[in-house]
This record gives sequence, C-alpha cells and structure tokens, in this order.
Amino acid sequence: MLVVGNDAKNLTSKDPTDFDNRNLTMNAPPYEQDRHAWTTHTAALLRQGRLGELDVVHLIEELDSMGASERRELYSRLKILLLHLLKWRYQPERQSDSWGFTIDEQRDQIAYLLRQSPSLKPTVPTVIEEAYPAARRLAARETRLPLTTFPERSPLTMQQILDPDYWPDDTSGIS
Repeated sequence: MLVVGNDAKNLTSKDPTDFDNRNLTMNAPPYEQDRHAWTTHTAALLRQGRLGELDVVHLIEELDSMGASERRELYSRLKILLLHLLKWRYQPERQSDSWGFTIDEQRDQIAYLLRQSPSLKPTVPTVIEEAYPAARRLAARETRLPLTTFPERSPLTMQQILDPDYWPDDTSGIS
C-alpha cells in the first residue's frame, strides 16, 4: 500500500486504487507503471481541486490519446462497413446474413460514436477517404475479385454509407 507519512489511519478502503471519496494520502504510482491507478488518482486530484499536484504532461498525453482513440475507432468501423458494403454490391450472389449483420452493427456503432462525440461528424468524409483504400484492398482479397473491380474512390456518399435503410442493391446510384 502506498501511504504518505503516518496517514494510514485516514484510509477507509483496503483497495489501493480507491482514491475517489477520501483525502488523498497515497502517491499515485508512476504513469508508466500503472496507468489505471494513475488515472484514478488524477481524477481524484481534479475532483478535489488539487491542480498543483497534477502530472500535467501525462494528463495532456492522456487527453490527446482519448481523441485519437475515437478517431481510430471511427476509421476502423468505417473500413469494416465499407468492406462489407463493397462485398454486398460486388458479390450479390454471396450476400449473407452475416454480412448484413456486420453492416447493421457498424452503422449502429458509428451512429453511437457520433452521438457521444458530435465533433467527429465533420471528420467523417475525410475518414471515409482514408479508410476506403484499405476496405477496397480487403474486398478484393476476400472476394478474390481483381482490385480493379472496385472503384478507386468510394462510390458511395457519406449519407448512403451511414443510412441504415440504404443497401447497395440498386446499381443505378454507384459505379
């Protein structure tokens, strides 16, 4: 247990990471050693207004990482969604419930992510452009169709990609 001085009598919890509702009498483990305990400790410091004790360098790093993590999740989900929309369009004879479920799930998760972080919405067109080449390569590999079968740029609009009622069965809207 990490205790500062003789303050052990102030501890009410046996859990060394339970920093929330008592005076902080523990030092947080170094950021590199236990990020969860460090994060819990940092949150408690913030709640108590003890800003001078914050590890500001790592706090900034964590906040930056959180934003980057959400963008990575958006990229990953769009890549999987685009992959399955391409397979759905270019291999209609192999359409399956599994592909349909994956399309639905990715759309649901993207919608949830955008509700939780509305500031990501303006990045969606750019992330689609970034994710599409990887989705295209994966679609070619999974379908065993030539890469040239799939357009070099996404044939779908952002609205089509995210619309839960849109399915690329009708080829009139895409190349």
